[in-house]
Formats: sequence, C-alpha cells, structure tokens
Amino acid sequence: MPGQSKEEAIIITPEVRVRILTLEKDNVIKWHYHTNVTDNTFCLEGKIEVRLQEPEESLTLSPGDHCEVKPHRIHTVINLNETPSKYLLVQGVGEYDFVEMGKNP
Repeated sequence: MPGQSKEEAIIITPEVRVRILTLEKDNVIKWHYHTNVTDNTFCLEGKIEVRLQEPEESLTLSPGDHCEVKPHRIHTVINLNETPSKYLLVQGVGEYDFVEMGKNP
C-alpha cells in the first residue's frame, strides 16, 4: 500500500536537501522524478529497493549500500522489510522538485 514516509530534515536549502526517511512496513514512495537534482540514497537500517525506469532496473540496498539516481530518471523506493527501514537521502545540486507519475509500484 502506498504511504507516507516519516522524515527528519538535516539540511534544507534552495540547492541541497539532506533528510533521513523512514518507511514503515508496506510503504512505498510514489513513482516520480526530479528535474534538476540527483538523488543519492544510502540505506541505514533494514532493506529497501530502488526501482528505476528507462531502462528498467531494480537495486536492493542493505545498510551501507548506496545508489545514485540522475535527474529525469523515473524511480520509486520500497521498504522490503517487515519492520521499518531507514535511508539517508542527499539531493542536489539544484532547485528541488518532485514530479509525481500517475502510477504506483
């Protein structure tokens, strides 16, 4: 079931966002892309999956793993655990946006 993540802001500026996000069991981030910023995702706890389109790709991240999603690449993040998963999300450099796609994983 798609749901909201819990987030803790560390740094929010017009050019950079750094946040810790917690996804509860069965939570996902909706399919989306960013126009200007690159997502750098670092798994802290649990296990998450980053799914990407064009081309289709699926990356499973455990604590200590990292992936990078460039601007304009459609993606989603899914909690694979029965318990909450946490990840550090570093976004930049550029003006932030969240362009939501009309579907969910």
